[in-house]
Amino acid sequence: MKTADDWKARKVEIKKLWCDYYIGHFPREVPALLAAEVISTQTSTNGSTRKRIVLTFDTPNKRSFEIEVWEPKSANDTAKPLLITSPRFYQKDNWGEEALKRGYIVCLFPGLDTHHREPDYPEYENIWRTFQSEYPDATWSSSLSIQAWLASRTLDYLLSPTSGCSIDDKAIGMTGFSRYGKQSIYAAAFDERITCVVARSSGSPAASPYRFTGRETFMETPEDFPSAWALESLKDFQGRENELPIASNALIACIAPRHLMIDTAYNDGGDPTFGVERSYLNAKKAWGLHGKSENICLSYRKGNHGPITNEQVQHNLDYFDMAFGRSEANQSDFLEVLLHAFDWNAWRASQRRSDLTIAPQASVRQKIEWMLGEPSSSVKSAGEYHIKSGSELGVPDSSRDRWNPGGIQRVPFSFSGKMHGNIFFDPKRKQFKATVIWLHPWNYSHGSNEGYGVQGTTVYYRLAQEGYKVVMYDQFGFGDHLTDAVGFYDNNPAWSRLGRAVYDVSKVIDFLVDGKGITAEPVPPTDPKKIYLCGFAYGGMVGLYATALDERIAGIASFSGFTPMRTDSDAKPTGGIRRFWQWHALIPKLGLYHGKERAIPYEYEDILELIAPRKCLIYAPTHDRFADHEDVKSCIKKAKASWQDSREMTFLTPDDICRFQSTQQDALLRWLEATVD
Repeated sequence: MKTADDWKARKVEIKKLWCDYYIGHFPREVPALLAAEVISTQTSTNGSTRKRIVLTFDTPNKRSFEIEVWEPKSANDTAKPLLITSPRFYQKDNWGEEALKRGYIVCLFPGLDTHHREPDYPEYENIWRTFQSEYPDATWSSSLSIQAWLASRTLDYLLSPTSGCSIDDKAIGMTGFSRYGKQSIYAAAFDERITCVVARSSGSPAASPYRFTGRETFMETPEDFPSAWALESLKDFQGRENELPIASNALIACIAPRHLMIDTAYNDGGDPTFGVERSYLNAKKAWGLHGKSENICLSYRKGNHGPITNEQVQHNLDYFDMAFGRSEANQSDFLEVLLHAFDWNAWRASQRRSDLTIAPQASVRQKIEWMLGEPSSSVKSAGEYHIKSGSELGVPDSSRDRWNPGGIQRVPFSFSGKMHGNIFFDPKRKQFKATVIWLHPWNYSHGSNEGYGVQGTTVYYRLAQEGYKVVMYDQFGFGDHLTDAVGFYDNNPAWSRLGRAVYDVSKVIDFLVDGKGITAEPVPPTDPKKIYLCGFAYGGMVGLYATALDERIAGIASFSGFTPMRTDSDAKPTGGIRRFWQWHALIPKLGLYHGKERAIPYEYEDILELIAPRKCLIYAPTHDRFADHEDVKSCIKKAKASWQDSREMTFLTPDDICRFQSTQQDALLRWLEATVD
C-alpha cells in the first residue's frame, strides 16, 4: 500500500478477516430505531441531569435496551463532546464522572461483560445475548463485538434529532479498561463516527497480537479467553498464532486517521510491552498514509494492570480534550516513548572496526565471548545490593505469592547490580536435593512470574514442594528490571543484552556460593556442587550460554531454548535471527550475518560441546513455532558426540507446542530426580 486510497480497500479486507477468524460476522441489516422512552430523570445540585432511556429497535422481535445519558449544566446550546463507555463501576466513577465535570455528555450503554454485574444497571450484562439471538443467521459470536455493535446503535439514537442532545459529531470519544479496552477498539474499527478512542490495557488480541503473547511469554493466548469473547475456532491457533491471517495491528490501523491512545503499564500482566510496541509501530503506518502519524499515541504508565489513579484518568481525558481541540493541551504533551526501540545501524556505527570480526582460528569459547561482547569497565551498581519493596517493585509480591500451594517460604534477595529476586523453599526441610535457578521466558512485563496458563501451581513452587531450593529473578530488561535496559547500548556499546543476562547468572552463582549478596531473611545454604539451571524459551537460551561459560553449573534443562542459527533465515516462519539482533536487541553482532547466516562463527552444537560432559536436558517439542525441529534434531545428533556417556545428554521431542506447563514441569522433575545424586 502506498496511498490512502489503497488503504480504503485494505480496510474492507481486514474487517472481513477479523470477522472470519475472531468475532464472527455482524447482521447484514442495521435495525431502525422505533422508539426512545425517557423513563427517569435526575437533576444534580450542580445542574447536570441523568436520564434513563429505553431504546426499541426494529429487530424481528422489536427488542429494547436501556442507556443512561448524563448532560452537564450549560448556559448555551453549543454542541458538546460525547464520551461513551460501559457502566462498569471503575469506568463510570472515574472516566465518566470526570468527563461530565469537563462538560462532556456521557453515555453509559449496555456494554457490560457477561462476567460483570452492576446493581444500578440490572441485566446490562445480558443485553448482548438478547440481540445475538435476534439474528440467528449472523455468525457473530463475540460478546465484546456485539456490545461494540450496541454502542453503534446507541450512537444512532444520540446523533439523531430524536435524542435532543446537542453533540459535536466531530468529538465522539469512547474509552474502556481491560476487556472494555478491547470493546472500544472493536467499536471504533467498525464505526467511523467514533473520532477518538482511549483503550487502557486492552491486552490480546487488541493492543497486542497473539503472535507476541503466546505461551512463550506467559501472557494471554488464544486458549485463555472466556468462551463468550471470540469464535471457538480461534483456539485452534494455540501454539501457531503466527498462522492467523490477520492480527490486532491491522484492526487498530482501521481506526486511522482518527485519534487513538493505547494506554498500557510497564508491568501489566495482560498487556506485554514488547507486543504492544510491535503492534503500535506497525499500525502507525496507516496513520502515516494519511499524514496523521501524530494521531496515534502509545502512553506508558508505571505499575500493573491496576490500580486506576486520578492522575491516569486526568491524562486520558486530557488526550480527549487535545483531540477535540478543547484545551491548552497539545501534541507535545503526548510524546512517543518506546522501551524496545533499537537502531542497529547506529549501534554498528558506534563499534570499533576491530570488534566487528573474529578470527576463524579462534576457539569456540572466544567466538561466543566475542558475540556476547565485553562489559563496560564499570558495570552500573556492580557489587551493590538492594532488595526492592512496595512501589519499587514492578511486579507486586502478591503476584509472586498467588500460586503458593501452602507451606513454601519466599525470601527476597539481591545480588550484584542491585538485581532483585526471590528464593523459594520448604522451611520444614533440613536438606535440599539441589539448588535450581529458574530462568524465565519472553515475559517482559512480569519476568519470572507466571500468569496465564498456570496449571496447578508455578514451576518455582512445584520445585520447592519437591525438595529443591529455587532461585528466581526477573532478568535484566524484564519485570522488576524492565526499564533498567532502556538506553543499554548507549552506556554499553561493546556489550550485548544477552551478554548481560549471562553475566547475571554468574553473579547469582557468586551469591549462592560466595555470599556476594543479601537476603531479607536467612535462607538455607547451597551445595556448590548441586547448582542447576532450568530455562524456558528466552531463559532456555540464556541458560545454555551461561552453562557453557560457567563450569560451576552442574547441569542445564533447556525447554524450547533454541533453533540452530546458521539455518534460521528470514525464509523460516520462526522470524529468523532478526528476532535476536533487531527485534529484541539481544545480540547485535548477529546482525552482521543477516542474509549470510551460514557464516555465523559458531553454532549451538558448539555451545553444547562446552557444556559436556555435564548433565543436559534439551526439550524440543515438534510443533514449536520458534524452531525448525529437523534442524534441532540434527544439531543434537552432532552435539551428542561430546558426551562419552550419552545418558548424560537427554533429548526429549514431545508432540507438542512451545509451552511450559504441568507436563513440562513433570519432565523437569523426572530429569532432576534421575540427575541429582
